[in-house]
Amino acid sequence: AYNFVNEVQRRHIVMIFYYVRHGDPIYNPDQLTPLGHRQAESVSRFMAGCKIDKIFSSTSTRAIQTATPTSEVLKKEITQLDFTNEKYAWERFSVECADGKRRWIEQSDQFRNILVSPEVFALGDKWYEHPDLAKFNFGEHFDFFRNQIDEFFASLGYEHDRKNRLFHATRPNDDNVALFAHGGFGGIFLSSILDIPYPQFATRISICHTGVTVIHFSDKQGDTIPVVSQLSSTPHLFADRLPTAYYK
Repeated sequence: AYNFVNEVQRRHIVMIFYYVRHGDPIYNPDQLTPLGHRQAESVSRFMAGCKIDKIFSSTSTRAIQTATPTSEVLKKEITQLDFTNEKYAWERFSVECADGKRRWIEQSDQFRNILVSPEVFALGDKWYEHPDLAKFNFGEHFDFFRNQIDEFFASLGYEHDRKNRLFHATRPNDDNVALFAHGGFGGIFLSSILDIPYPQFATRISICHTGVTVIHFSDKQGDTIPVVSQLSSTPHLFADRLPTAYYK
């Protein structure tokens, strides 16, 4: 079958980055459900065909359990990245709602319409300076992740130039890199590397269980603009006739 991702890599020096959300979870205690384990096995077969060179995972049990079948099939060790653990994103980007429950800011009635407002849109990367958002220190929280995300990609050979909204290829390579993490954190992570303001990404894009997002970093005279070729893709679940649920 024609594989667009592999075809791109044959034509250019390009790092392919795969962001994979964990399988169907039990959040307390942190683990996968039986369905989640089946989804993890399913996505491992897909990832094996992608010839992954490096495997990273959140330190949460559900993410590690999702990455493990891929690790076993490809005989690659899992490197754990603690900052990708969703507990940190939840602490910083969730709010207590009127009903007493905590929700992600984009899912709360209090903030959802603010996040999609023309005023927030006009602020762009400074969205958190909106008067109704400033007191929550979302800018400081976003910087907490942005700095670690940039350090991570610098270690892979791509330094983020946020002023010009691109990456500099300091070590161009054709590695295939996979990170197994989370849905909520994924909104922060993907909006950060794609230079899309978080409200615009998080209010409109959801990542399903074991959904695979594929981003290629192609070296163009030393500069790279990451391009998404697949977003929360689940062909493996359809192939194995497993149910899908498209929610955060």
